[in-house]
Amino acid sequence: MAPASTAPDKVDEAARWLTSRGFAARVMPATRASLDVPFEYLGGTDDARRDDLHAAFTAPDIGAVWCLRGGFGSTQLVDKINYELLRANPKPFIGYSDITALHVAIQRHSRFVTFHGPMLSSDLLIDKRAPTESSVFAMVQGGVVPGEWIEPPADFTLTVLAPGVATGRLVGGNLALLCSMLATSYELDTKDAILFIEDIGETPSRVDRLLTQLRLAGKLATLKGVLVGSFTELGEQPNDAVDPALLHPLLRRTFESLGIPVLTGWPSGHCDPNLTLPLGAQVRLDTTRRALRLEQPVAI
Repeated sequence: MAPASTAPDKVDEAARWLTSRGFAARVMPATRASLDVPFEYLGGTDDARRDDLHAAFTAPDIGAVWCLRGGFGSTQLVDKINYELLRANPKPFIGYSDITALHVAIQRHSRFVTFHGPMLSSDLLIDKRAPTESSVFAMVQGGVVPGEWIEPPADFTLTVLAPGVATGRLVGGNLALLCSMLATSYELDTKDAILFIEDIGETPSRVDRLLTQLRLAGKLATLKGVLVGSFTELGEQPNDAVDPALLHPLLRRTFESLGIPVLTGWPSGHCDPNLTLPLGAQVRLDTTRRALRLEQPVAI
């Protein structure tokens, strides 16, 4: 389905991709929508996308709700969703980027684990490197069990900005979307949490402003740890080559006074590979191991 933007030219290809993996793909109606200017960035009207979401969660023949892409539009749905309906019909819900708004709202009001993971059009149809595909299937199908470590590929380098071990609920997602939800009844709950953040197309100065907004909103004071995912396209122009390590001094300044572990460079978000994370689940962050350990079952 497409609760944010859509990609009508990719819908059938996405359905074939799922079929080739042994699944029966059901395309929700608004996924094929094409709105006129100025709303062409949306995958259907707000009501149509909301109705698709409700139908996907309540349909007995649908086992998981998988977003085609991100883009724009998820925030318009959060005050239209029947969270009691979702709570009564929990299913794996998979997506990232703009879908962050729905992750945060569902965890706040429906209170089940959702999956910050690859989307069909944005990641899986372009064959992002392993373990992008295998990690999402393992996570949503119960292949990752309590006590098991979630680790990046061996050739992936992570940086420890503040050492330590911490346990808490894994929360977060796209940094700009997290800030867009502040001062609403759908904002992120960070109490005793491990905060995960990632983003694309935000310069260091804008990342600074967004992190400061989280701090001023009181969202950093009660954290147990921080996991920093991919921050891509940091330059003023999309093709500017900017090393993500440029953010390290900013991240140290933001988090060092909290005395909590901070691990950066995690391959989740707008990156390749894009590992799946169980948002809302209890995890253990260990900077020595440079990994997360799952502390509860997450398969629904």
